[in-house]
Amino acid sequence: MERPAPKMDAEGLLSAWQFDGRGGATRLPLDRALVEPAPEGGGFIWLHFRYLPRAPQTWLRQESSLDPSVVDSLAEDDCRPRCAMFAEGSLLSLRGINLQRNALPEELITVHLWVDARRVLSVQHDFLSAIADFEDALARGRCPRSQGEFVADLSTRLVERVDAVVDKLIDEADELEDAVLSVVASEMLPKIAILRRVAIKLRRHIAPQREALNHFALEDDPWMGPKDRNRLRDAADRVTRFAEELDSVRERAGIIREQMVDTRAEQMNKSMLVLAVVTVVFAPMTLISGMFGMNVGGIPGNSDPEAFWALAIAMLVLGFILLWLFRKLKWI
Repeated sequence: MERPAPKMDAEGLLSAWQFDGRGGATRLPLDRALVEPAPEGGGFIWLHFRYLPRAPQTWLRQESSLDPSVVDSLAEDDCRPRCAMFAEGSLLSLRGINLQRNALPEELITVHLWVDARRVLSVQHDFLSAIADFEDALARGRCPRSQGEFVADLSTRLVERVDAVVDKLIDEADELEDAVLSVVASEMLPKIAILRRVAIKLRRHIAPQREALNHFALEDDPWMGPKDRNRLRDAADRVTRFAEELDSVRERAGIIREQMVDTRAEQMNKSMLVLAVVTVVFAPMTLISGMFGMNVGGIPGNSDPEAFWALAIAMLVLGFILLWLFRKLKWI
């Protein structure tokens, strides 16, 4: 079931939450979230935006006190996962899979996170189901106590959705391997091409996420605890496993295609061999019948009524002799 489109204000703000640092959180009204001061005493605020290319988004560019290079990075729509450290905070760009209906698995969506001592700013360019589920968990009271735990929770949700897609690709590869000898090539080859393309594209976008998560786990600010680092490293390890499994799917797709091509080549060789045998068997007969069919004088048996049957029997015997010879030579 698709979610309804979330509401947002003129600045592109989709949602805002205030965390108390003790496992509690409160949703802030959009009309005053941008002027709400960040909480003191260990809490932080989360502002989640959708970037609108044609909107001025004055708060992000002028009132957020972010470096212009950071704002430009938040505005990037299609970028590789990465992590950049600044004196004021850290910028983390991740990519997630949208599991909405009619969404293609290789079309990953970028989400940018700016994390500092008192706030988390996130920017997405399209709907991302992992963030929507994360907000549902917040509404049920499962709230992070620090910015590090916040990033670890969201990263884990992004990785879990990749796991589901990778498992589906592995199942498709298994089905293609089982059907390689029973399905015609014209039906199999397009499926193999799609499987291989999805695996290659997905791996290209997912693999850099490991380095980004490991880099962010090195953050030494007080809001990043040992447990948060371990969870980020675990997410990075799962991304590594996904990359290896996608490599395996790509290689299996190549092997299946090669097997299909070899099978077709073998079938073609058998057909050509049968055609060659038929040609060799009937070539002498064609020559003899052509010579006896010439409309000239002196053709042997021209006046003998039994000559036709004698010639027919002779050609039939010649055909059997050639077939016996081919079998003895193991040509057929």
